Amino acid sequence: MLGTSLAGLRVLDFSHVVAGPLCGMLLGDLGAEVVKIESPEGEMGRRIGPPWIHGESVISLSVNRNKQGLAVDLKTPQGRDLMRRMMACADVVIESFRPGVMKRFGLDFDSVRDANPSLVYCSISAYGQHGPSSGKAGVDGIIQAVAGLMSTLGPAGSPPSKVPSPIADMATGYLATIAILGALVPVRQGREGQHIDVSLYNATLMLQQVGLASFLASGIEPGKSGSAAPYAAPNEAFPTADGWIMVAAYQSERWSALCHAIGQPALEKDPLFADNVSRVGHRDALFQQLAAAFQQRPTEAWLSTLEAVDILCAPIAGYAEVTSSLQYRGSGVETVVEHPIAGPVRMPGFAIGSAGSEGARATPPPLVGQHSAAVLTAYGIPQQEIDALLRCGAITTTPSPSITA
Repeated sequence: MLGTSLAGLRVLDFSHVVAGPLCGMLLGDLGAEVVKIESPEGEMGRRIGPPWIHGESVISLSVNRNKQGLAVDLKTPQGRDLMRRMMACADVVIESFRPGVMKRFGLDFDSVRDANPSLVYCSISAYGQHGPSSGKAGVDGIIQAVAGLMSTLGPAGSPPSKVPSPIADMATGYLATIAILGALVPVRQGREGQHIDVSLYNATLMLQQVGLASFLASGIEPGKSGSAAPYAAPNEAFPTADGWIMVAAYQSERWSALCHAIGQPALEKDPLFADNVSRVGHRDALFQQLAAAFQQRPTEAWLSTLEAVDILCAPIAGYAEVTSSLQYRGSGVETVVEHPIAGPVRMPGFAIGSAGSEGARATPPPLVGQHSAAVLTAYGIPQQEIDALLRCGAITTTPSPSITA
């Protein structure tokens, strides 16, 4: 099962907010033993909201399941020494501080590699560890702007738009996970580990693979096209009598079927719409023709008609419609974790599995330092030393309260 494929892999996750925590969570979903390491005050992601559940940030909860919590004060020499010793026993380290911070702590890759030559060390930052912008901080919206994504979003003539979900963070977290899994292969073949440099900037450029490659080939800035695909038509949303429907019928067979399905067979022979290139070039005129037809009937009626002739289509669904749909309920994507403060928390789970397999395990995101003592014991730290670290404040722990009703 995928959920146990990384069993026994030790991961130390120093990251914060979304991209790094997502990476750590995915490794945990695959069975790795992930320790979320944060300051005694908690990482900044815990303070981002709304929404909140009993004071807990849903954003933080959504990217931190399947981890244990260890609170360490890296400003203390005892805390830094403890982390060096744990890194010597770990398989993977994830960190998302600004470049140079871990080096000041003596916890960067070059400082710890001699003690653990097989360590896979993944640094996640806004612009990468080197280069002209490496010292700059950046968050999802800033990266969406500077990497060109915002310039492509929205209808023609609209002001800049942002993807509301933190898409730059999400893409970075997924790419970091892929990179770590790739780096573990040579380690398991007896070779050394490596330092992986993952940036939100590069990940967001990769996210735009098709659009950016098209610009590099043509030199033409992409125009804003709303819901439409810039390379195919019709492939966009149309208004119906009671809502909106997304239709993709740009292949010749489906274009022909669509013209007949809407009762306008003459459109198929119109020279303005003769092939996909022509339809893309005359998209506005095509939209007017098709929108007028689709507005004559409600969405459900069109779905039935179009699906019957193999035309790709879907309603424009809000989250309430998505989560109440038969497909969502049958997808297995949703998981519920019982958090000690927030109570039951619904979230998208690990949605990849083998046919017939059960869903991946899902333990709740940890409180700050919830498992400090247990984690250190598992890493071979004697109880007497753990007690001393607690007394001097190098580590803290949080008792697990009863789940809120």
